[in-house]
Amino acid sequence: MSKLSKKEQRVRRHRHIRNKVSGTAEQPRLCVCRTGAHIYCQVIDDEAGVTLAAAGTVEKEFRAQKLAANVKSAEIIGKAVAERAIAKGIKKVVFDRGGFPYHGCVKAVADAARQAGLEF
Repeated sequence: MSKLSKKEQRVRRHRHIRNKVSGTAEQPRLCVCRTGAHIYCQVIDDEAGVTLAAAGTVEKEFRAQKLAANVKSAEIIGKAVAERAIAKGIKKVVFDRGGFPYHGCVKAVADAARQAGLEF
């Protein structure tokens, strides 16, 4: 039996999650992706295949703040994506942790988005 790498394990978990979690026009999916250097969030309508709102630490306005992949940055990104979604009339989303553990940065994004007004 071969051992899976950490990335392969995460991708396997994500596939399992995506079988159950899907975004619609009424309740899109809030997807979180975390790398060693950055955090990205998207609000996605899977039926239409479009991204409705997004935020990430690589954006010009956040690059000036020198954001990285940490909890403080995750809170800022979570709040930003929630504000952008609410501006487009989206109040309720389904949370997709992307195979990452619901801890640290991923949890910070979810908590910040809830505080900014999104409902999960």
